[in-house]
Amino acid sequence: MIALACTSRTSTEYAVSSPGNRLRVTIWEDTIGALWYSVTRDGQTIIAHSSLGIIQEEADLSSGLTIVGVSSTEKVVDTYETLNAKRRLNRYSANQRVFRLRNADDKGFDLVFQVSDDGIAFRYHFIGPDNQGIIIKEELTSFRLPITAKAWLQPVAPAKSGWEQTNPSYEEHYEQGIPVGTPESTNTGWIYPALFQVDSTWLLLTESGLDGRYCATRLRPESPDGEYRIGFPDPKEVMPSGGLLPVSDGPFYSPWRVLTIGSLATIVESTLGLDLAEKAIVIDEDVLKPGKSAWSWINSKDDFIVYEEQKKYIDFAADMNWQYCLIDVNWDRNIGYEKIKELADYAATKNVGLLLWYNSAGSWNTVNYTPKDKFLTSESRNEEFKRIKAMGIKGVKIDFFGGDGKSVIQYYIAILEDAAKHGLLVNFHGATLPRGWSRTYPHLMTVEAVRGFEMVTFGQEDADKQASHATILPFTRNAFDPMDFTPMNLHKIYTHVKRRTTPAFELATSVLFLSGIQHYAESPEGMEHIPENIQDFLRALPNSWDDVRFVSGFPGKDVVIARRADNRWYIAGINGEAKEKEMTIDLRQFDGMIKAKLLTDGQEFGTFSQSIVPLAETTLNLKPNGGFIMVLE
Repeated sequence: MIALACTSRTSTEYAVSSPGNRLRVTIWEDTIGALWYSVTRDGQTIIAHSSLGIIQEEADLSSGLTIVGVSSTEKVVDTYETLNAKRRLNRYSANQRVFRLRNADDKGFDLVFQVSDDGIAFRYHFIGPDNQGIIIKEELTSFRLPITAKAWLQPVAPAKSGWEQTNPSYEEHYEQGIPVGTPESTNTGWIYPALFQVDSTWLLLTESGLDGRYCATRLRPESPDGEYRIGFPDPKEVMPSGGLLPVSDGPFYSPWRVLTIGSLATIVESTLGLDLAEKAIVIDEDVLKPGKSAWSWINSKDDFIVYEEQKKYIDFAADMNWQYCLIDVNWDRNIGYEKIKELADYAATKNVGLLLWYNSAGSWNTVNYTPKDKFLTSESRNEEFKRIKAMGIKGVKIDFFGGDGKSVIQYYIAILEDAAKHGLLVNFHGATLPRGWSRTYPHLMTVEAVRGFEMVTFGQEDADKQASHATILPFTRNAFDPMDFTPMNLHKIYTHVKRRTTPAFELATSVLFLSGIQHYAESPEGMEHIPENIQDFLRALPNSWDDVRFVSGFPGKDVVIARRADNRWYIAGINGEAKEKEMTIDLRQFDGMIKAKLLTDGQEFGTFSQSIVPLAETTLNLKPNGGFIMVLE
């Protein structure tokens, strides 16, 4: 229990600094009892005089507040392990202070600030017997950036818009390098993570620790003078007869407001979005097996979710030493449970596990794909999970969710908790940002929440933007949470669309993008055109990573990231621009390595080149929209 020292109303400023003293947050109340904070890094203002406060249905807690108690600074230390993220072993260390705010009617909240060397986090804590049934109508938290700052932001798609009314699903393109204060054009807001550049300092804004008692939030569409404010979901983003807004059932916390602050290396190497999530529930270790998956739908679409095609992709997964094969939409109609069990038995003889697709169902969209309506109640969920577990199924992909309202968030969590009971892995599609759930629920292997490769197969405009879009994702969407982009189409797209990226670019995404289960966008027929040495590389590619290191890059232009597994470093780089580019990488920074192999684009378009390079400063010439992988051992 943290002791809160009593104070009287003064103009006193309170501060919390990071263990290394580079980051500092300052908190104060003004003369009308409104609460404010600011953030500096090495003395430079990153967040200026930004507001804090809550408006409840019963009370306005945005002014008239007094800081009546302040804790001493306490150190928070946590260590944990993940198999579906950028680093296996993680350590979080921060300084914490708690501030107690009350108004004249003795209503208020506690405000918890934690400052680590890589960022600031804070959340509201609603305590006491008067917090039963309290409805939070609005959160007044804001983030005021210098007007000279730039932003990389993705707009929120309007609720119930798009194909079969399936939006929002976090699948828009990013606005790149726009001036802060630029309004969002559809008046719906901006999603997390939101990336900002303040001179040479970068800030990644998101939330974490969403436990079902709060709705998911976003940034409001307007940001006058660079001040971004927390926004709540559209009223349509709810389950049938479900709630939108946070309603207390006793003491509870808001999600953490998470600001990762530093260099681009800080953003890429930080685990802050997971550090602040709740600790992992207990799952059988035999279930938690990350890996790679074959997947027919990305190439042959709906009409080929049939028995023989899926058997072919099971064989493909086995040949590539991949752990899984995903069977997508309408399998219940086109194949049936009995034949799926037959496929699962066949796959097991080849050490391949089957994953099955489901429609999240409900009246919030008009999608008719099946199986549908299986997960709407706890009884039907558990019945279906028990049935497919007995068939030998390893996991589920659940698609087309209905937004960010509190009732939808509770639906996600109920699915995760029931799937855990049955030892099933989970992949959410058409979904919200998971906000650290992959730590709390380690069987959540991946989540889409990205404009991924399926969009490239649908339209030339997305194919034209793919390279640039891909270079933004390691700094934004994929910074903390696993991402089911479904990457790596090495040969060609089997639609009218012409891919603009090179084969080496596509190969690099197998390392660059993080996903507990990586569903590859390649077919057995396409892989026949790929050199055997590249196939062998993919057969031996690790299923999880021990460490990460940022090498170079800039969102929208290019990115190079190194990942370690066992005693090897895998360095992946992509060129996001349609022009040749020269990159210099100093391999001497990777201690203990004795050999470096380079895989990149060959001289002729569509081919690969392999060579041994010196463990020194190495200069690479990347083709337009090209890429490379180096393996150091």
